[in-house]
Formats: sequence, structure tokens, C-alpha cells
Amino acid sequence: MQENRKELTIPAYVQETLQALEKAGHQAYCVGGCVRDSLLGRVPEDWDVTTSALPEETMAVFGEKAVPTGLKHGTVTVCWPEGKVETTTFRRDGAYTDHRHPAQVTFTASLTEDLTRRDFTVNAMAADLRGTLYDPFGGRADLETGILRCVGQPERRFSEDALRILRCLRFASVLGFAIEPATGAALTDCRELLRDIAPERICEELTKLLCGPDAAAVLRQYPEAAGAALPEILPMVGFDQRNPHHCYDVWEHTLHALDAIRPEPLLRWAMLFHDMGKPECFALDRRGVGHFMGHGVVSRRIADGVMNRLRFGHAAKERIGELVEWHDHRVETEKGVRRMLNHFGETDFRNLLAIQRADNMGQAEEFRYRQKDIDRVESMLNRELEKGNCFSLKQLAVNGNDLLALGLSGPEVGQTLQNLLNQVIDGTLPNRRDALLAAVQKMQ
Repeated sequence: MQENRKELTIPAYVQETLQALEKAGHQAYCVGGCVRDSLLGRVPEDWDVTTSALPEETMAVFGEKAVPTGLKHGTVTVCWPEGKVETTTFRRDGAYTDHRHPAQVTFTASLTEDLTRRDFTVNAMAADLRGTLYDPFGGRADLETGILRCVGQPERRFSEDALRILRCLRFASVLGFAIEPATGAALTDCRELLRDIAPERICEELTKLLCGPDAAAVLRQYPEAAGAALPEILPMVGFDQRNPHHCYDVWEHTLHALDAIRPEPLLRWAMLFHDMGKPECFALDRRGVGHFMGHGVVSRRIADGVMNRLRFGHAAKERIGELVEWHDHRVETEKGVRRMLNHFGETDFRNLLAIQRADNMGQAEEFRYRQKDIDRVESMLNRELEKGNCFSLKQLAVNGNDLLALGLSGPEVGQTLQNLLNQVIDGTLPNRRDALLAAVQKMQ
């Protein structure tokens, strides 16, 4: 037991939860990630409490504030105006028959037994209302040295719940921690168990991993484990590009590009996907130089397959797929900028330029002059927006009603509007109502 009254900050509503349980004669402690994050100076996303109170006793203590969210596993959610506190009875887990959930749990009176079943030492700490830290597995020491270590035997922890493999990689990425060697070896050895995990959970963990500050370093060290969840990355690993623009293989290039872009899910996923098609498209010319014609289209096809499997939402899938397919597209003129604005809109056109910057940063240093080309395109983009030039149907000086009044009907209306917009974007027709209506009349 360690005193830690200065560093652990427990919100008032969580303190009320602990106080109410203690007043009723029960033990109660903050536990897991909230303790870890608070000790790291991070703001916890959620606050969890473990208690000696049985679920029905917790329900009795909190009355209308208590919601029975998982009574079979001892969980009651206590709802306060400031937030929710998931409160779970001390327990021992039974056998994990599906490599994800225990078939049954047994309630216990021992805090230590409850902490024994948890995944990593840094998540197996508890703190009471007074800030006293209970740390039977050395989690505080691992926290201070930045180590991720399984509680007990790593193989057992990962075989119980295979999602812990990705959680371990995610914590390493987000927290910047090193994975203890035995834990790292076990997560690689147990990686095939990830096939039993629901795709939605894999997607959630991979997204958090990708957005961590150390995502590239973790993926570089554990490609086999990550590849068990995402086998599409494995053909990239060690694939020599045989091209002077590239001083790295496809996987290493991808990781450098990933490191160079903002940690947002849309951008990190697009960056991970952008060159997945290269191994399939690889061809050598007569000089022995490698080329990857059409790899953007192939990368999108592979990315679409991954996103379908991992249950991405339709909107995210479409946006990421478009960025992947177009990531190698060059824009040279103001007309080209307007066309890209029409296709992507401002936000995703800027995202595309960010992807192109990061892609170029993953190339050989002597070819990073392309940053100036992207600067020039971004300047053109800014000028187009400042001038208020038309690049979308909603900016067009005429609309469907105007064309209906001229006698057009059905699909002809939409086709004509798009024709007018294309001419405005290309600069062959001004975006003025009179000029546009006159052009329509000439078409009839």
C-alpha cells in the first residue's frame, strides 16, 4: 500500500460514489484506467469503481441513480448529473471459452483477487477515497518507467481475452510505453487468437492505436501481431520498391508517412491504406526500376475490403477510399484546383494535400522538393476561396427552378446544371445568371 494523496485527483461525483458505499459498510475503490491516467496527469475518460458490495446492495445504496447494466457480471452504473460511474463487485473470472469473455464470474470479498484478473499491471491498481493506492503487482513502478507488463502469465492473459493483444499495442502507442519482453513475445505468439474477436472491437482498438503518438514505432516492432488483425499490411513488410524516390520498403515508407500526418482517424487510416496496392502493381522497367501504375485504385479496392470487414460507417468508408484513390493525383492549375474542390469540397481537398505532404516526407530526402509544389497548390486553393469562385452546384447562379421555368424537365435538369457548372469551373462561362440562362437557351 502506498500513500498518493497529492497526485490522484478524484472528481466530486466519484467521491460521492465511494462515500456512499463506505457509509453503507462496503469497501470501494477507483480502479483500472482511471487510476492509471490520473497518476499520469491525464484526464480519465471514464471512472470505474470496484466494491465489496454485491450488485443488489449497490442498487439499494443508490436507488434511482443505479442502472443494472450487467448484474450477471456484478456491474451497476451509478448516474450522476456530472457523469456515470461503472461500479462492479470484486470478482474472480471463470474460464474464457471464446477468448473474449468469461463464461461465468464468482464474486469475492478480496480486492487483490479482483486485481489479479486484470490485464496489465498499470491497470491493476486501485485507490480509495483517501487517495491510498493499492498496488499488489508493481503497477506504479511500471507506470513510472513506462513499461507494459501483463499481470501474471502473459500467455494466459492473452488467451483469456485476445483483444488484450491489441489493447497492449494501443496502450504502447498512446502512452509511449515499452512492452516488457515476455509480454511482447506472448502477444506475438498468441496473435492468431485475434481471429475470434468481433471486427467492430478490432476496428476500435486499431483506430486508437493509429492515432497514438507512437503508432509507427509500435507497428514497426510488432507487424506480425498487427497483421493478424489486419493481414493486408503483411505484403508491404519488407517489399523493396526498387525506385530512387524511395529509400524505404513499402511498409517502412507507410510508417514514416503515418508519423508525418495529424493523428486523426480519417487521415491515419488513409495513410495506412494508401500504398497497400503497391505489391500487387509492382513492375520493373528495362533499367530495373520499380513502378506501381494504378496503385491508388488497387489500394482503394483493398482498403474497401478492410473497411467492409471492420464495419466502417458508409460516410467514413467513402471519404477514406477517395483519399486513398486520389493520393497520387497532381494538381497544376487553378482550373484543376476548382475541379478538386468540386470533387472533394474544401475540407477533404485540404486532407488530400496533407496526405500528399506526408507521403512525400516518407520518400528519399532528395525528392522532398515536392513540398514546394504542394505549397503552391495550397496557395491556389486559398486564392480560389478568397475570390469566392464557383466550384459547386450550390454556388451556381442558377438552380433547378430556373431551368424548369425554361421548359426543362426530369434528368435533363440535373445534367444541364452539371454541364453549366463544368463550364464555369473551366472558365469558359461566367457564373452570372444572365449568361447561364442564355447558355441554356442556346443548348435547346
